[in-house]
Amino acid sequence: MDVDYNIFRDCDSDNTTANTNRSNSVYIFGYGSLIWNPGFEYAECLTGYVRGYSRKFWQGNVTHRGTVENPGRVVTLVEDKTSITWGCAFKVTGDYALQYLEQRECTLGGYEIKHTKFYPRVASESSGITGEAFLVVLYIATANPFNNYWLGDDNSDVIAQQIVNASGNSGHNIEYLLRLAMFMREEIPHAEDEHLFTLEKLVREEMIRRKICIISVMGQQPARVQRDHHETLNRNVTFAHSSRVPEKKLRCLNI
Repeated sequence: MDVDYNIFRDCDSDNTTANTNRSNSVYIFGYGSLIWNPGFEYAECLTGYVRGYSRKFWQGNVTHRGTVENPGRVVTLVEDKTSITWGCAFKVTGDYALQYLEQRECTLGGYEIKHTKFYPRVASESSGITGEAFLVVLYIATANPFNNYWLGDDNSDVIAQQIVNASGNSGHNIEYLLRLAMFMREEIPHAEDEHLFTLEKLVREEMIRRKICIISVMGQQPARVQRDHHETLNRNVTFAHSSRVPEKKLRCLNI
């Protein structure tokens, strides 16, 4: 896929004047597995959001988190004027990361390349980030004749069952869901994502019913992604999402 990434370079939010902090670089917006497993080198990672989209587990996956016989479900962005979607913007230079992502997201995942404005959470003089929106590259899957992996909307119970039943070369589909929910709680504890947290609740309940040990589906702990200059951020403790976590705790039993 031939894409002119130059349109994403040196872009300010409201004009085309080059920003010295973004010169010769591209920002990639991650809202799914890229959040905790980017798979490429990056200069910085900023937490923030894009407007006009909601995150949905509507894209099928037959390579990373599922198989042809038993597809997994991964997230895409669906246009919604009233919504915002939180994630991370990764600053990359050169072509390696973009080529890697075209293979990972487009060739293997069925996604298309788009762009939109990203609004960083942190405005810091030391980081060179002003808090103004800037252009980012993002990957979106839609229902179209060229997307063979599209699953679309369905009852939440059905989607949860598909997630519990699926795994692929990158690990279990449950891990994909739970690590995304963990990111939201740890990084943006006051943010809402009803679709995500509803599925998390249903999947955890099904794991308890089937006696699935959480350790068996989570895989190796990924390397921590350093976001927003962690050493300078003070996050308030909140219990805003505690009601979304089942009261029962999972245990691994040797039977």
